Amino acid sequence: MKVEALERTHQDDRINWITALFMLTLHAGAVAAFFFFTWKALLAAVVLWWISGSLGIGMGYHRLLTHRGYQTPKWVEYLLTLCGTLALEGGPIFWVATHRIHHQFSDKDGDPHTPLDGKWWAHMGWILMGKSLHQDTNTLSRYVPDLAKSKFHVWITKYHYVPPITVFVALYALGGLPVLLVVGFLRTVIGLHCTWLVNSATHSWGSRRFVTRDQSTNNFWIAIITFGEGWHNNHHAHPVSARHGLKWYEFDINWYGIWLLKKLGLARRVYCVNLSELRENEAKKLASTRPELVSV
Repeated sequence: MKVEALERTHQDDRINWITALFMLTLHAGAVAAFFFFTWKALLAAVVLWWISGSLGIGMGYHRLLTHRGYQTPKWVEYLLTLCGTLALEGGPIFWVATHRIHHQFSDKDGDPHTPLDGKWWAHMGWILMGKSLHQDTNTLSRYVPDLAKSKFHVWITKYHYVPPITVFVALYALGGLPVLLVVGFLRTVIGLHCTWLVNSATHSWGSRRFVTRDQSTNNFWIAIITFGEGWHNNHHAHPVSARHGLKWYEFDINWYGIWLLKKLGLARRVYCVNLSELRENEAKKLASTRPELVSV
């Protein structure tokens, strides 16, 4: 799928105060959470972090909606999408459009969040400045024609704030201020920074198994805190693969979730890269390009 870059202008260097104040409020709540800490709230936060970060962002927004590395029944796709909105990273059309543009122009002009524009910009500057979160659905539709045809994805993108607000209200009703701050604010902020580290850290530090046209790297620590999204060089080399951790020791909870869906009959056409097959194919190509020795 061919996409075009969102033009960046001098206005992108201006702080968007609505987004900035929203982020400031989230971070203030996250700091306050340390004064209301309880073990039960922490356990609930971990569970909701997995639901939003793994089921929602990793398995849903990223590997299913963006790259179509596997297919599911529509009700599963919609459920994973709803989980993704709980991460407060925007609606699916915005998220998928931004990520497809990132792959098309990775670490080049047009990449929305390359560290070549500064590590701060790649981490969260692009969120706080300009219009990154404020493109309307019609503008973004050209980057995601598949999602733009879905009434559900258009609707949930327009009202993506409804599910997280509902959860925040429920947290306060069930557990009061301590649960709201720990499970709501602290969990959300940690999840946001984990996702942003994929944009900044895994294009700056780590190892490279594959030669790609960008600076993507594999980073074990980022993989741990993002449920497997840190194997970023693997991913950029083979973006459609539903499995990012290609070795047994490459921790990839998102892949384990997709594998489980497949075993339950809820995922099909799961595409996975096999390193052994890749090596065999490379060896065959190398052998075919060697000149034949002719005796004289």
